[in-house]
Amino acid sequence: MGETPGTLDELARRAGKWLSLSAAPPERHTAAVVADRFDRITWRDTYEQSAALRELAEELNERYYRTRHHTTDLLTDVFLAAYKVNPRLRERAEMDPSRLVNHQVITSLVESREFAELRRETAGDPYAAAMAVLAQATALRRMLEATRGAQEKAEQAKQSQRNSERAATAVTEALQQAAEKTAEPDETAEPDRADEDGAVPPPPAADAVQHTIEAAEASEAAARQAAQAAAQALAAAAPGIRIAARNAVSKAAEGARAEAALMRAWGVGPGELERMPFGQRARLAERLRTSRLAEWAELIGRFRQMADGERARKVENATGELVGVTLGNDLSRVIPSELANLGLPALRAVFAARYAAGELMLYDSQGEQATGRGAIIACVDTSHSMYEAGPGGITREAWVKACALALLDQARHAGRDFVGILFSAADKLKVFRFPADRPADVAHVLDFAETFLGGGTSYQRPLSAAGGLLEEEFNDAARMRGDIVMLTDDDCGVTEEWMRGWNEAKHRLGFRVFGVAIGAPRVAETDSVLDALCDNLRAIEDLTDVHAAADLFRVI
Repeated sequence: MGETPGTLDELARRAGKWLSLSAAPPERHTAAVVADRFDRITWRDTYEQSAALRELAEELNERYYRTRHHTTDLLTDVFLAAYKVNPRLRERAEMDPSRLVNHQVITSLVESREFAELRRETAGDPYAAAMAVLAQATALRRMLEATRGAQEKAEQAKQSQRNSERAATAVTEALQQAAEKTAEPDETAEPDRADEDGAVPPPPAADAVQHTIEAAEASEAAARQAAQAAAQALAAAAPGIRIAARNAVSKAAEGARAEAALMRAWGVGPGELERMPFGQRARLAERLRTSRLAEWAELIGRFRQMADGERARKVENATGELVGVTLGNDLSRVIPSELANLGLPALRAVFAARYAAGELMLYDSQGEQATGRGAIIACVDTSHSMYEAGPGGITREAWVKACALALLDQARHAGRDFVGILFSAADKLKVFRFPADRPADVAHVLDFAETFLGGGTSYQRPLSAAGGLLEEEFNDAARMRGDIVMLTDDDCGVTEEWMRGWNEAKHRLGFRVFGVAIGAPRVAETDSVLDALCDNLRAIEDLTDVHAAADLFRVI
């Protein structure tokens, strides 16, 4: 028995590293993007709400059935990379070998120049991040196909790693068994017999440990070889992955920007989008992309931008042309020499006394006042002739609808009700109401923009409806001084009796009428019917020019 302990000690020394491997195998991750519990909940909720995401996952899982968990993890990582404000990737060494392809794909996405542009639209927005995943679906398919060989090598490396870990465990168990047998001598066993050289052969327990260590070393070598092969395959595929990733991110960023611009053009703000359920937002985006409304987005955006600029220049109750100096206590019009008195301690009391007496010297000016306080009503012609296109392919309908939507914004900013009246022939009229005390429902806005009645043109029906609404507002809320904007491309007559009633209503309710003759200058000629009806009238011939209506937004 003399050589047995030495033999086992030598085997134990050889097995030292296997003992450490079996005791604490390193943690490996299947997710490339570091995420907390809330991020994972967001992904699960978004995945459950998005039929398109689920269909994509099912398609990839079916196509790559041997690595279906790998494809699901890839979609999760792509989503989180777009969703998280500051996405952090795990180190390559932390990854499960079977997910190294995923890690390479995500790294290529995140490191592309276009990725920062994409995240400006998607960070913190689950819907936008989901749309970014879908926008990259084609590229993801190509990358998965191009890396199929590398993925198979990675799976082999994963299996080899498992075999090596099991071998390490087997070494530990064999050593334990050998130690137990050595500690309990077998009295019935024959004494050890030396061979011809005088060496004592190892007992069966030591021999078992020897074979287990050799098997573990072979497994380790196979694992190293598999990992090297996987790394080489991935390195060969990396340039293609980077190119595909850059193209995918560029496409996703372009789509995200286009959808964001489309939403902004239609007055849907980021806050409203965040509150909107996933399904409703998806349907809205689809409606805007696929209907004829998408063709108007750029024009609507320019109208809204112009109107915002005019509002920024506009000062409520501001006077116009400077005509002299007067006395009063309006500090917004005090002349500089009066303000200079505030800088002298001895004259501050004099300034205060003159202010109290209303004797400060003020700039005196005159000009048109923005006096509207009642509802803003846009009467929009939707007769057949409004389909006619002008310069740039913009139709008359598109121009007047864009102008009307900008007027809706004008009313919202001023806290005034807005009413859109679509008209054509005397028997065709549709009214859309947008009260100031309630948010403008997006679907209702789109219905207003999309509706087209067709037929001829009648002035009396829409204007009578507008006057009736202002009468109702006056009776219910005692508000006067509404504004009616008539947007039309046609001229038609009105009866004398109706005209007398119309003028009487204008005088009694104090409303103003603005006219826009779109694409038909003759409608705005002096002594035309529209000229007789309106206090302020202009003709628009260039339908690409939104600034031709700029003064409307300064005085309404």
